[in-house]
Amino acid sequence: MTGADINDARAQVANLVKFDILTETQVDDNEKQRQQIARSFISDTVTVPTREMYEYAVLASLGDDVYQEPSTIALEAHMAKLTGKEAALFMPSGTMSNQIALRSHLKQPPYSVLCDYRAHINKYEAGGTAFHSGAHTIPVIPSNAHHLTLEDIQNFVVTGSDLHSAPTEVIEIENTLNGSIFPQDEIIRISEYARSQDIKMHLDGARIWHVAAETGIPLKELVDPFDSVSLCFSKGLGAPVGSCLVGSKALITRARWFRKLFGGGMRQIGILSGSAAYALTYNFPKLVAVHALARKLEQGLAALGVEITGAAETCMVFYDPEPVGVTYGEIAERGSKLPNPLQLGASRLVVHLQTSEAAVDDLINVVRELAEEKKAAGFVRQEKSEQGLGKYKDIYVRKP
Repeated sequence: MTGADINDARAQVANLVKFDILTETQVDDNEKQRQQIARSFISDTVTVPTREMYEYAVLASLGDDVYQEPSTIALEAHMAKLTGKEAALFMPSGTMSNQIALRSHLKQPPYSVLCDYRAHINKYEAGGTAFHSGAHTIPVIPSNAHHLTLEDIQNFVVTGSDLHSAPTEVIEIENTLNGSIFPQDEIIRISEYARSQDIKMHLDGARIWHVAAETGIPLKELVDPFDSVSLCFSKGLGAPVGSCLVGSKALITRARWFRKLFGGGMRQIGILSGSAAYALTYNFPKLVAVHALARKLEQGLAALGVEITGAAETCMVFYDPEPVGVTYGEIAERGSKLPNPLQLGASRLVVHLQTSEAAVDDLINVVRELAEEKKAAGFVRQEKSEQGLGKYKDIYVRKP
């Protein structure tokens, strides 16, 4: 082949490789998506970066995080200081952060991890604790239907030398769990017991920001009882990607190795660390308003006669419209047909940083209209049975 032929062949290959991901209406499409997110009650993971977050993030440093990435190193140092731990490690996701924390604690089987049966690590991480760590999970149903107590844990923890059982090496707590705040005094009781038994404590603190915002308790105080903590930047705080694992230097050194083994070693992530830093500075203070909007939603639904099965302690409301003769499907369908549609799931409603007050008002109005239609058609409210699962039946269907 001549030089001209080779150049022509290269040009043809380049033409096959090239790809433009942007549409002709991309700017308008993105703005439309921002408007839709403001009317979604599906999860707080649906939030999207604002223009201001993007503008800040693109100024972050350029570096390879497997080797050295200045903005990420600075973020990790801040997170360690904020939580009072020795070290921190940026993670691609909360699931990876939780699973690597457990894998880093667990050295030699047999061993078990005790947690609330509703915990993310038990229900929504694809069996990762068994797969990655070969650990037995002991899921416990809280006797008060809200949070685990020391007595709950003592009833199920394995501390003896019975060859038939896997000794408990980690107690895992989630705060918030389904939007509810775990009482700090109970966490301290559990932690003191765990230390007396040489058991590690891990906190899935994906939404611990909500606890700090609502209670005014500093992050360090909230996480002091734990040996490791996972904190999420994309749940609640509105960053596009990422979580952070904090703990001792030895734990984080081990976790960094496992992150690489799990395929989580990353390259040019300064822009992600920049987004997280922006979220910490500008979005965290907004969580108080998020909680107030969630309580407005709860009160509006309750006033209509809807059963509130999970109160708005932070950003979530769990409800059952059956007492007013309405189904989740009817609410979702009616909401989807509004001029500005609502995005709804079932029993869980999540209010987030970008939820609009108009969306909350519209959702309440949708339920009101449906309830009035049912009543006009002859529906008579029936008191719900207290038998069986009763008021707590919704906890079996809540999502992450």
